[in-house]
Amino acid sequence: MLVSLLRNVIRVGRLTVRMPSGETLEVGNAGEDTTPHVQVRLRGRLTPLKLAVNPDLYLGEAYMNGELELERGTLWDLMDLVGRNLNNRLSWEAGWLGPLLRGVRGALARVITPLAARRNVAHHYDLSEDLYREFLDEDLQYSCAYFSHPGLTLDDAQAAKKRHIIAKLNLRPGDRVLDIGCGWGGLALSIAKAEDVTVTGITLSTEQLKVCQTRARDAGLEHRLRFELCDYRELTGQYERIVSVGMFEHVGAASYDAFFRTLAGRLTDDGVALLHSIGQRGRPPGASNAWITKYIFPGGYTPAVSEVTGAAERVGLWLTDVEILRLHYAQTLRRWRQRFLTRSSQICALYDQRFVRMWEFYLAACEMSFRYGDLMVVQAQFAKHVDTLPLTRDYMLDYERELESRADARPRLVSVH
Repeated sequence: MLVSLLRNVIRVGRLTVRMPSGETLEVGNAGEDTTPHVQVRLRGRLTPLKLAVNPDLYLGEAYMNGELELERGTLWDLMDLVGRNLNNRLSWEAGWLGPLLRGVRGALARVITPLAARRNVAHHYDLSEDLYREFLDEDLQYSCAYFSHPGLTLDDAQAAKKRHIIAKLNLRPGDRVLDIGCGWGGLALSIAKAEDVTVTGITLSTEQLKVCQTRARDAGLEHRLRFELCDYRELTGQYERIVSVGMFEHVGAASYDAFFRTLAGRLTDDGVALLHSIGQRGRPPGASNAWITKYIFPGGYTPAVSEVTGAAERVGLWLTDVEILRLHYAQTLRRWRQRFLTRSSQICALYDQRFVRMWEFYLAACEMSFRYGDLMVVQAQFAKHVDTLPLTRDYMLDYERELESRADARPRLVSVH
């Protein structure tokens, strides 16, 4: 089964597979100079069968467990080879390449209760803070960076992302700002520093909450910045500005209307909301990626853009601006993976080698989903009234440039090979 599938799919590049039986399989272009050329060795008598029957789960597990070893090239090379063959639609959609590269976009239509949401968040975000400090930027931004200039460092691209988002909020002195899914507090801190506003950040991660509260104290901003352990459905009060970055992927499709009803209910009449989320091109998928769901993001669901806009429209919100960030997340994931691998010995000391291989697979697979698949990042701006914001987008660019000049942070450009 696996042999037939691979022969039908791998047509660009070259893949050599050494089977547990000792047989060697060559698929793809046969020329010696073909690039890329990857060679893997499968261990375990049942590994080829498992890969053929349920590759959605077992490809990642085989790499984690040492049942798939790279003998030529790296895991990134293997995933790149997979990505280059995405055009063979009829083959990969029915087989193991499509589900793998669909990655984090899997569908989960059931309602995610507050209890389930807390459990799902804890699975991923309550891991050691030390882990994330090993491969994220200094500000602990765990969402897509914004490469406003070619060759930006990871830290500068994440700072540019925050400026890009803050500019779209069109802040005014005295605004009350809500950050839904505030992570480790970096964006909330930047908002509080940008204008004389008060910011409330909410998270479901106890580990993130501790970091947020410590950072607010250290910055001397406790009087204008507070963080709470809170589900978005438990919110009360009104806010002139609401922002949510990298949280919507955990809401679940069946809860989209409830999310936007909450957004509309918490937003003042002259308020503005900015949603930053992974999205996908095309129709909603029909099944979740088993490996990503089991090991990385239980309960994750990546929407089609139409699902986001449709849910917002059903509660009466105006879509006032939308921007699609293409390939920015591929660049972000590439830098995360490179930093992760250079610090793999420290991360192995925190967990173990299997964990290191699991996260390497996660970062590489997700990068290819954005590089060759149909994933993107969506920044959607909403308001209750059609005349809430200026008529043109000039205010965004002007404020973004002002923030950059205030920081006196000339982008540090690096060569990227």
